[in-house]
Amino acid sequence: MSETLAAVRAETTKLRGIRGTQVSLLLFAVVSILIAALGGWSAKNALESDNPSLRSDFTPEQAGLDGILYGQLALIVFGVLVVTSEYTSGMMRVSLLAVPRRGRLYTAKMSVTALAALTVSVPVTLLGYLVTQAALGSHGSSLGASGVLRALAGSVVYLTLMCLFAAGIAAVARSAVVPLAILLPMVLAGTHILSLIGATKEMSRYFPDQAGNELLTVDSPHTAFGFTVLLAWTVAAVGWGWVRQRRWDS
Repeated sequence: MSETLAAVRAETTKLRGIRGTQVSLLLFAVVSILIAALGGWSAKNALESDNPSLRSDFTPEQAGLDGILYGQLALIVFGVLVVTSEYTSGMMRVSLLAVPRRGRLYTAKMSVTALAALTVSVPVTLLGYLVTQAALGSHGSSLGASGVLRALAGSVVYLTLMCLFAAGIAAVARSAVVPLAILLPMVLAGTHILSLIGATKEMSRYFPDQAGNELLTVDSPHTAFGFTVLLAWTVAAVGWGWVRQRRWDS
């Protein structure tokens, strides 16, 4: 146990020294909160001017969670960089000399990644929601509204699992290019487009981001389904990365 804790501390120290990961976490916070403010302000203007462009299913509660859907892109980049930066710099050989047991090294890295994602997701999710409500003014809602606290907690779970999913894919690829080329377009538009097409609408529900969106949806009746599907994708990605870590030569 002491060796595992030492590995976790070492991974934490390395994480603090990687500029790219720090920048991505900062961008996650800035983008999420900025989009939350702009979204609330835009919705307020649309409501007060009876603008027909405001979506028909708009609710102030759900609008408070829209910002992190854009900010999560930076958190995905963070998950990828945590894993691939050592391969790019060649530091993985040094890490393996310090922690020869690859499974322990991998577990420590994934644990630190999850903890960092969780730590930053909690305040950003909460602040983003409050900023949106403040921007909405008299049209805003509160934390005590029906389903809001559950959706906020679900958002934190979603962000943490998506970050781990990205880290697992990065461990499989050992390169930032492939996972980013797949994950960013998928989350940004790919699976959403599939959800709008009749032939692929049902299939899209089983993609990690689309399933995970149920966790962010206020009063969603499919929260358990979304969590199960996203967790399955995350476990599969992290597990595959663990196999690659143990079998591949450095």
